[in-house]
Amino acid sequence: MSIVGPRPQIPSEVADYTAEQATRLLVKPGLTCLWQVSGRSHLEFEEWMRLDQDYVRQAGLMFDAGILARTLPAVIERKGAY
Repeated sequence: MSIVGPRPQIPSEVADYTAEQATRLLVKPGLTCLWQVSGRSHLEFEEWMRLDQDYVRQAGLMFDAGILARTLPAVIERKGAY
């Protein structure tokens, strides 16, 4: 597991992924991710998968740094948290 990357999924969900959604499995799962800092539970499943696919395409040190910078404010504000 890494610090930044798509959140880990349970096997039953992975079994139902489309080929495009499965691209999120090409990188290590992380403790924080683009989905978490973009609204979490307020987002539909398809948007969550799109964000993870975007992360796979753009992954890099600067992109990860941007996600890390947005993580603490997202956690403090509890955006999308139940």
